[in-house]
Amino acid sequence: MGKISDALEKFRQDKKETIPIDVPNRTAVERVEIQKESSDQVHIDEQIEKRSTSSSEAETQAESQVEFDNIDANMIALLEPRSFEAEQFKMLRTKLLFPASGKPVRTMMVTSAMPGEGKSFVAANLAVSIAQSIQEYVLIIDCDMRMPCIHKRFGFGEVPGLSEYLSSRTPIESLILKTKVDKLSLLPAGKPPDNPSELLSSQMMSGLLKEVKERYSDRYIILDSPPLKLTVETYAMFRQVDGILLVVKHGGTPRKMVSELVETIGKEKILGVVFNNVDMRLTNYLGYKKYGKYGEKGRYYTQYHK
Repeated sequence: MGKISDALEKFRQDKKETIPIDVPNRTAVERVEIQKESSDQVHIDEQIEKRSTSSSEAETQAESQVEFDNIDANMIALLEPRSFEAEQFKMLRTKLLFPASGKPVRTMMVTSAMPGEGKSFVAANLAVSIAQSIQEYVLIIDCDMRMPCIHKRFGFGEVPGLSEYLSSRTPIESLILKTKVDKLSLLPAGKPPDNPSELLSSQMMSGLLKEVKERYSDRYIILDSPPLKLTVETYAMFRQVDGILLVVKHGGTPRKMVSELVETIGKEKILGVVFNNVDMRLTNYLGYKKYGKYGEKGRYYTQYHK
């Protein structure tokens, strides 16, 4: 009986032993089943990893979407940096930063003859394009205190700005905002005042322009100013900048009005003229450089001419 008990005990111990997958004394059926279980586990692990990666990518995309949710759709230099339209802004940037004279201006005003010609669109996208270059820093100032919009284009709500500085002497450092574009800062227009002409034509405004030129000598300063033909304050400001970019709506601004503006400003002060809302079928003019605008209802383009 002792031998039988010993044999039974040995049999029970053998049953408890775990045999590795690659042990040769497993039968073919057993090896296939074990390998299948292992393969299934690997497949499950791969699926879990894939889902985790997809989830991570989705979260990254969601974060990116949230980051630019409030940015104006027409900020194509920021939202669509590889688009044809953004490339045209890069061409405009190159023309301004590497002029034939060899020395680029550091302060420039973007204006138009009348409202609705696209000056703010040009100013904002040009600022983004310059800031996207390797070394350049930009400060954009919204001087259109009657109809301010630059802060909205960069995703900000109602914020204090230039108006508060000129009327209440709020420290300028507390009003400059960092945008979602590296190396690009914004001084918003602030709350529309009752006396924008007086504020923008004041000695304090002149002092501000002189101060930012000296304090931020390493930056390009872009001013989005009110339309020249409707306000008097722009005439006071344009004498204090290095150059002016004039935006003209193709087919909308009378040629005579543009000629009068050029004569008033002086040809030597004008960096170039941007023709906005140009039909692409009419853009085969020699000597023109195109750059575009992306709108919610389709694409329409502009031309730049110096």
